[in-house]
Amino acid sequence: MNQAITDIISIITSPELQRELLPAKVVFIFFTIVFFVSIIYFIFNSSYLNYQFIYDARGFFNIGAPDLRKTIRRWNKIKKRVKTGVEYEYKLALMEAEELFNDVLKDKGFEGKNFEERVQNVGKIQLPNSEEILEAHGIRNLVAHDPNYKLSGGEINKILEIYERGIKNIESF
Repeated sequence: MNQAITDIISIITSPELQRELLPAKVVFIFFTIVFFVSIIYFIFNSSYLNYQFIYDARGFFNIGAPDLRKTIRRWNKIKKRVKTGVEYEYKLALMEAEELFNDVLKDKGFEGKNFEERVQNVGKIQLPNSEEILEAHGIRNLVAHDPNYKLSGGEINKILEIYERGIKNIESF
């Protein structure tokens, strides 16, 4: 048995066999290097590394928590504006709510030229109420461009609820 193993090792390591296998070895080494470089390139040029490693590491080390606390603090200020019962404060709350939502989208890496494009780039899975958000954005545009537009307490509460659900959906991913 020992002799058989020794014979196999001597055949494998023989200079004649190694000389014949040299071209195959070179080809395999070349393809290994090409595939390794391709893998490194695609990992760094895709969002996979960001979402699978960096984002999870931020959560693990609690690096992302200050952003969430800041968002909650801003949201509470918006809610305080609505509690005043003054229409002017309703309008400011609406503007600030959309600005906050837009900032959350930007922080999460959603790109687009404007608010509508960023909302559409999110996708239905992460943002199931995207149509409602775009409708709320339309109302926000009316408020911003028409100083005579009347905004009621019920309407502002409904719009803020839409933005709040959107922020929670985006923050959860």
